Amino acid sequence: MTPAGAKAVASKAVASRQQSTVIARNRRARHDYHLEDTVEGGLVLTGTEVKSLREGRASLVDGFAQIKDAEAWLYNVHIPEYNQGTWNNHAPRRMRKLLLHRQEIQKLIGKSKESGLTLIPLALYFKDGKAKVEIGLARGKKDYDKRQTLLEKQMKREAEREISAHRRRPR
Repeated sequence: MTPAGAKAVASKAVASRQQSTVIARNRRARHDYHLEDTVEGGLVLTGTEVKSLREGRASLVDGFAQIKDAEAWLYNVHIPEYNQGTWNNHAPRRMRKLLLHRQEIQKLIGKSKESGLTLIPLALYFKDGKAKVEIGLARGKKDYDKRQTLLEKQMKREAEREISAHRRRPR
């Protein structure tokens, strides 16, 4: 193999390792909350949790994060037990520590002291072989905000439909 070919193969291997594999998304979060800020953090997991995540099994629906004693913790994220796990299997809804930089934690503490702000998980994925979670600093939406957002989406969709129909018409 030529040196140029070897570089191409090596760059493809590096690119494939850097891809992120999404395991779970919290689609309901974008509907129920106004997102102020997002932060990516690692997770402290046991072996059976990692194996269960590699099978693509997780739920972020009831999850939230809190900061206690200058540490970030993730609550109520459901990672089901690993099928081939033994007596050493994990509890599905246990507290999991988030790995964030101290500056990120301080920033989140400052912002989350505002009333009405909460930390919610938006996505759970593997990045470079490590489990990561995207945490959003969010403010809850009122019912009329949700209706307004749905109405805006519907109007935008109709406008795009009209534009594409107009482009398809023969002249």
